[in-house]
Amino acid sequence: MKRLKSLLKGLVIFIGLLVITLYIFDLDYLLKATRTIYLNGHTTAFLKDYEVFDNRTINASTAQPWANHKDYNNASITERLADTNKELGTIAYVIIKNDSVWFETYYEDFGVDSKSNSFSMVKSMVSAMLGKAIMEGHIESLDQPVSDFFPEFSDGLGAKLTVGDLSSMSSGLEWDEAYYSPFSITTRAYFYDDLEKMMLELDITSEPGTAFKYLSGNTQLLGMVIEKATGQTLSEYLSNKFWKPFGAEHAALWQLDSEEGGLEKAYCCLASNARDFARFGKLYKDHGRWNGQQILDSAFVAKSVTPRFPESPEYGYGWWLHQQDGKDFFMMRGHLGQYVIVEPNDNVIIVRLGHKKSPDAGIGVFTKDISIYIEEAYKMMSQ
Repeated sequence: MKRLKSLLKGLVIFIGLLVITLYIFDLDYLLKATRTIYLNGHTTAFLKDYEVFDNRTINASTAQPWANHKDYNNASITERLADTNKELGTIAYVIIKNDSVWFETYYEDFGVDSKSNSFSMVKSMVSAMLGKAIMEGHIESLDQPVSDFFPEFSDGLGAKLTVGDLSSMSSGLEWDEAYYSPFSITTRAYFYDDLEKMMLELDITSEPGTAFKYLSGNTQLLGMVIEKATGQTLSEYLSNKFWKPFGAEHAALWQLDSEEGGLEKAYCCLASNARDFARFGKLYKDHGRWNGQQILDSAFVAKSVTPRFPESPEYGYGWWLHQQDGKDFFMMRGHLGQYVIVEPNDNVIIVRLGHKKSPDAGIGVFTKDISIYIEEAYKMMSQ
């Protein structure tokens, strides 16, 4: 019994010292990571992790449900697509044709109304919010300096940083885009309880506005700019300017860095469903119009889905750009294979949500699964 008490006492002391050490070296976010992710059996963020974080609600209004196509779910899923969905843990696969749901299928306990984490698909939404803030005069243009909102970026290379550089992933920000390392700044941001403090301590280490480099920190800082410019939280602004006008069928949830008064994780983590995610694809497909209302400036939309840098044709302003089989797609993309893929000339939107994607060939590189989801959708539509 004495030995057991001694062991327990030693364990308590060890845990106490470990916790103190984590706080001293500003690594206490690892405690939250362990509680919310690692002890739930995951090595990275997961689709339903919004349930273990603080969230702010994105309110909906009068619903405008998608119409079902006259050929709704008449097509048979291809064998290759079925195998891919099983292998990669797809939970939703939806094809919207001519603004009607042409095909949809769901897996596990997920359905039409189920929420799942958008991850980085929300970056496209934040870029849309930037366009809206410019349209409403809260922000002057894509060329407005970030230092106008945060003087911390008034010196050196930071003084050259613009809101457009943030949206187009060309900030030169000091950032490590690593999702599985518990010590990367991307992981820290996911669990840190004061994102604004963290962001304002970062440096600009290369010339802004000169080259594309995908960094989640860009969109986090952009979200902070939008919040300061509009005087609304990101959730309020998204709800008022997009979610309600869209007639989204369900309220959504946006993860926060902390409890009441927290800041949205602007680079990720909006929980919604496939049909409501698809509404942003339709908005951009229709040049910023929704039911006859010009929600976004059409010139901003066109610029968003055009490469800013010729040497990086894969990205515009908040949207990924992809050519395949002679067609031009633009898309929203998120960690683990969350996609809203749009071919405007064919009036087609493909949504895929799930647990995994094909192995990465590098940050931002288009993975094989994207080609499969596109190819098989077109095979199904040609049946």
